[in-house]
Amino acid sequence: MDVLLLGASGRIGHRIAAELLDRGHSVTGVSRGGTVDGVDHPEFVAVAGDATDPDAVARLAAGHDAVASALGPSEDEDTAVLVEMARAVTEGMAAAGVDRLVWTGGAGGLNVGPDTLLVDTDEFPDEWEPVARAAIDALGVLRETDLAWTYVAPAAMIEPGDRTGEYRTAEGELVADDDGESYVSMEDFAVAFVDELEDADAVHTRLGVGY
Repeated sequence: MDVLLLGASGRIGHRIAAELLDRGHSVTGVSRGGTVDGVDHPEFVAVAGDATDPDAVARLAAGHDAVASALGPSEDEDTAVLVEMARAVTEGMAAAGVDRLVWTGGAGGLNVGPDTLLVDTDEFPDEWEPVARAAIDALGVLRETDLAWTYVAPAAMIEPGDRTGEYRTAEGELVADDDGESYVSMEDFAVAFVDELEDADAVHTRLGVGY
């Protein structure tokens, strides 16, 4: 598969790139500056691109089999840029004739009860709420399209760790263990992300990932 990876230079994007390449896929890694440090592979090309520009996305996506997004706002950006990116990516893909999209979402938009999202709980950190709300709005943009999208969201806690190849998923729900702890390593999140990209088992679905 020839994959366009948006946000390739970020911590999660970097791991998704490595997972894709280890499985024999070709990856075009997009970042603002056009460089992705630490990825040295004959099937990897780093390019510069603006994920808020649908015309730029269309040019980049042309000829690829799928688009993978690990996009997120930088520290100095308004979190609303996530919605702008979602619109630009989906419009650009449609213009390029590329249908398959797997999007890295946020845990805040996952259900922890029948009518309760994680972001709406008292335990959810206030400082994370703006980006969580923006991620939910970005999901709304995906839902308005005809693309074969999947929104893959991590556990409440995600950080660098080991690649075990083990994880659990739940449709639209936060994944937690028997003690209520919700965690996944970035490495295993990348495994789950690429599994979904390859298998397309959860099209038009929010997919929670954790242990």
